[in-house]
Amino acid sequence: MAARNYAAIARQYAESVVAGDTPACRWVQLACQRQLNDLAKFRGRNSPYRFNPKLTDRTGKAYYPADNLCAFIERLPHVKGPLAGESIKLEPWQVFILATVFGWVKPNGRRRFRRSYIEVPRGNAKSTLSSAVALYMLTADGEGGAEVYSLATTRDQARIVFGDAQTMARKSAGFRSRFGVNVGAHNMNVLTSGSKFEALSAEGSTLDGLNIHFGCVDELHAHKSRTVYDVVETGTGKRDNSLLWVITTAGSNRAGICYEVRTFVTRLLDGVFEDDSQFGIVYGIDDGSEVDWTSESALVMANPNWNISVRPEVLLPLQAKAMQMPSAVNNFKTKHLNEWVNADTAWMDMRAWDACSDATLDLDNFSGQPCWIGLDLASKTDIAALMLVFQHPHMAGAYAVFGRYYLPEDTVNSSANSQYSGWMRAGRLTVTPGNVIDFGWIEADLIDFASRFEIQSVAFDPFQATQLSTRMIAEGLPMLEVRPTVLNFSEPMKTLEALVLQKKLIHDSDPVLGWMASNVVAHLDAKDNIYPRKERPENKIDGIVALIMAISRAILPGDAVVLDSDYELMML
Repeated sequence: MAARNYAAIARQYAESVVAGDTPACRWVQLACQRQLNDLAKFRGRNSPYRFNPKLTDRTGKAYYPADNLCAFIERLPHVKGPLAGESIKLEPWQVFILATVFGWVKPNGRRRFRRSYIEVPRGNAKSTLSSAVALYMLTADGEGGAEVYSLATTRDQARIVFGDAQTMARKSAGFRSRFGVNVGAHNMNVLTSGSKFEALSAEGSTLDGLNIHFGCVDELHAHKSRTVYDVVETGTGKRDNSLLWVITTAGSNRAGICYEVRTFVTRLLDGVFEDDSQFGIVYGIDDGSEVDWTSESALVMANPNWNISVRPEVLLPLQAKAMQMPSAVNNFKTKHLNEWVNADTAWMDMRAWDACSDATLDLDNFSGQPCWIGLDLASKTDIAALMLVFQHPHMAGAYAVFGRYYLPEDTVNSSANSQYSGWMRAGRLTVTPGNVIDFGWIEADLIDFASRFEIQSVAFDPFQATQLSTRMIAEGLPMLEVRPTVLNFSEPMKTLEALVLQKKLIHDSDPVLGWMASNVVAHLDAKDNIYPRKERPENKIDGIVALIMAISRAILPGDAVVLDSDYELMML
């Protein structure tokens, strides 16, 4: 069988997506457009990169990097499902990814892309693709002493990619003979080149000190800490032609390392910055898309292997079940439409939330304006949150919101939340010294805000706030006690949700508040009252609680209890 022109297939796929002939979400369109732009941009002898040029291996044999990899993979067998035993046939979307990642090289023949992030729903043959790439990197990439690893937080997860590759090798006598591969129970190796392939996990393994040529991180969304990713990123930096390969579905933790990398990739595709060493593509359906998640067209758009490994007769009944059972909706969207949803019964429509973002919103532009503040205090592991709410100056009936968040230094250093340190550096999180939050920082911010804005009220939960509220009353701030009860929270919480759905709750793309919004679970009682809760202790919602309190004052003023300077209760 004649070898296919893989570079041409990759280009045809990109052009088809950009033209709208192949259904794809915005991030896939941008990834394809980036490749087409690069093909036009990087041309000529003085270009820093060349696409799929003719190279020469150590033996003097000529090859084309993108074509070489794809042809190699198509000689390996499927190991699972109805196609088990048959040779792999790469689909156009897979050829596009492989040709793009491996086809771009520098003048010295080294790869341009050193990190790759691929996000695609469950069932789209992720492990098969990763296993085949790992075998190539072990045997055919021309690296002496190549160290190839499948890495995860648990042994079982780490062995998925390794196990598939192991079975591929065992079923391919020609592959083993051609490259001299020895297949063991826990290791594959090539004695002539000193190369090896193993599965490693943070569970019982020492990951430091690795000299990684290819690090495959499967299902990054399942990683509760950033340890494994950081180890691989550092380990691949010791070689000059290494590759960090991440392939995952969407997950349920917007504070984790996976969402952090995803955010980096989407910002890269959006043109916020350039990074010629990072490849990224994210399959799913668009935020605010006219494509209804309950339609078959949504499944076709999100799943590039639709009607191949993703079978309509399997997925359509699951979609129908989710349409009938609200408790199944978010799991279906996460696993099969690649939508990030934190809680299994989440309250907030995160697509609507993201649509309320306005990165140009600036707190300084509200000087002298009426302001309502919500304050939810904490001491150690929870976040203390201070939310400011203003009437939007250019949108009737809309509100602009800003957040301030506080954590003690010891919690930031010891927490599994991989984004705390990044939020701190970005100025989104105030870190106070020691192991408890220093409320003096919050008091200083309140006094500063009182000098800049016309504060109408500061709504606060009395828990842990007695001394702070007394001092703030002495400073002249209008402190209002709002106890966290269903009666006080239900209507403002419903109002907040309605404002978001109407795009009348405008935020400044605050990643901390967005994470907290995605964590909220709304519990409904017999009288249709709702109340904000969180599923897990690490899923913080303090900013949303403070926002609900502030919204309650901005929209329904005059129903709470006010504290005078003698700390006596009076009903308004």
